[in-house]
Amino acid sequence: MSERATERATDLTGEDEPAGRRGDRRPKWLKTAGLTLAGLLVLGAGAAGWVYWHLSDNITSVDINSALGDDRPPKSVSTPAVSPSTSASPVPVPSGALNILVLGSDSRSGEENAELGGGDDSGGARSDTAMVVHLDEGRTTATVVSIPRDTLVTRPSCPLSSGGSTEVAYRAMFNSAYAVGGPVCAVKTAESLTGVRMDHYLEIDFSGFANLVDALGGVTVTTDEDIDDEDSHLELAAGTHHLDGEQALALARTRHGIGDGSDLGRITLQQQLVKALLDQIASTNLLTSPTNLYEVADAVTAGLTTDTELDSLTELVSLGRSLADLTSDRVETVTMPVVTAPSDPNRVVADEPEATELWESLR
Repeated sequence: MSERATERATDLTGEDEPAGRRGDRRPKWLKTAGLTLAGLLVLGAGAAGWVYWHLSDNITSVDINSALGDDRPPKSVSTPAVSPSTSASPVPVPSGALNILVLGSDSRSGEENAELGGGDDSGGARSDTAMVVHLDEGRTTATVVSIPRDTLVTRPSCPLSSGGSTEVAYRAMFNSAYAVGGPVCAVKTAESLTGVRMDHYLEIDFSGFANLVDALGGVTVTTDEDIDDEDSHLELAAGTHHLDGEQALALARTRHGIGDGSDLGRITLQQQLVKALLDQIASTNLLTSPTNLYEVADAVTAGLTTDTELDSLTELVSLGRSLADLTSDRVETVTMPVVTAPSDPNRVVADEPEATELWESLR
């Protein structure tokens, strides 16, 4: 405050008033500004609270740990959480190795999913996309392993939320686990197949994926061959394309318009999309636009199902912060080694011992 201001206070008419009486008559503009600021703070806190509640409420969760109990592969041993910058980030950021089962559900439940899926609102669902995301210690590198949906496995007995359990099934398709027992059976089947503990579970549906891509402004991919798939309704000439959400979803579902029409060709496209999304996120500075940040967060959470240890905005943000240095060039994408199943030329089985060696590297 200036020297003159310490000696005298001025009212709205410009007349001088002894400084000692300032406490009696504060300028009206100061009172108004104070009330306005207080109001904004209250509204801001209320809005922030509503946003947090809304985004957290978007998330569907499943208590997989309680359902499966202790009959699971052991958790990996990792170092304690460490904050990369204690001054800028006082809350410790998780840094240990982590395995996450990520599923893409083809559920037609809901009008938007039914429209995008080209089917009816039947409520049934399968896991048409299955990836085990392994985050290395420090979380600056990762391996994404795709499991072909047509892989024949021994599907273990799984507990049902309605009570009872499913029967053990031999030579069952991997994606049937989700269909008969939901996320719990999908996790148990994945752990039975791989021998790897799934620390977390993430599932996104048709509309969630498409809306996420749109909220990010689309994704850029390059295809090596023309794509013309009547089932996914996608036509693309070979080359580089910037896709919107609906087109990106169609690309993730395409299988008959490329290669030999098997699920392995579709997996290649899905792995391209994973890296394209990482690149798009890296190029979009969401922190400079609260509106864009909210749109992305709303899109992600609205179509998301997680385990109960990831079912709040706080937990998801913590996971996201731990991946701040993970870029697409530090992500390796592979497919579980498979061979044609002797019993069915349209199915595959794990190619041993290569498949086991791959999973052992992630434990």
